[in-house]
Amino acid sequence: MAQKYNEIERSPCGGIRSGKTVRFGISADSRLLESFDNMIIQKGYINRSEAIRDLIRDELVEHAWVSNNEEMVGTITIVYNHDSRELSDKLIELQHQNHGAIVSTVHVHLDEHNCLEVLVVRGSSDTIKNVSDRLIGTKGVKHGKLTMSTTGKGLF
Repeated sequence: MAQKYNEIERSPCGGIRSGKTVRFGISADSRLLESFDNMIIQKGYINRSEAIRDLIRDELVEHAWVSNNEEMVGTITIVYNHDSRELSDKLIELQHQNHGAIVSTVHVHLDEHNCLEVLVVRGSSDTIKNVSDRLIGTKGVKHGKLTMSTTGKGLF
């Protein structure tokens, strides 16, 4: 909740509000700022503000995954050798057991033996983590990764 001091609207952390945008200052070591500036140039940001907004959003999404059990989205990426005995059947069975959380699946043949699957998932963070752990932990999966995201509700 914003507080007013001398007719200037301030956020709880002391930033000055200008309409819906809050301006605030950050103190940082010059070497840290130089490294940050180099990174945001490489990533194509037009200014520091947009880069900092993205960092804040990323932390808010991470925090929501850890601290809440609200509806979230993400992708589970797995790489496996389809020649592994009964592995494809196990992965398909796990996906069918969790059909409520799996929105879509993309299957790519990387070569004559290895496959990549990307599963788009939606549900509570606990459910998605559970599905991810079970798929990635299946014997024969060479690599797996859960990428967490948000439905976008509550982010500005």
